[in-house]
Amino acid sequence: MNERDEQRIAARLAKMLALLCVRNTRLESLHAGRVPVSRTGDFSDVRVIDADGNEIPWTEVSHLDDTEMKALMKQIVNRLYTFQLRADDPDFRRMLDRWAPVAGKWDEPEIDEFYKQQSHD
Repeated sequence: MNERDEQRIAARLAKMLALLCVRNTRLESLHAGRVPVSRTGDFSDVRVIDADGNEIPWTEVSHLDDTEMKALMKQIVNRLYTFQLRADDPDFRRMLDRWAPVAGKWDEPEIDEFYKQQSHD
């Protein structure tokens, strides 16, 4: 297999994993809700007032508590595990085929900066 085919297959797989194992998880409920207005565009002008009356800049607010993060990561790990175990199952493959057009509309992936940096260390 040539490098271009490998990249095409890897891109399709990455998008399917992202869609089915990350996007369609508890992340959706965390993403739901009202988005505050920011006139600066970087949310430095947005503040949150907590139950004790503390005013916290939006850029410093934790948007996930530890319980939500743990539940999200558990669901993502379970989805990735299931994806790998069921990859050869015909019913699972049909489900992937149904979702492929959605993932196919996403931007093409690139090598992540984290891995670029790690390879230079």
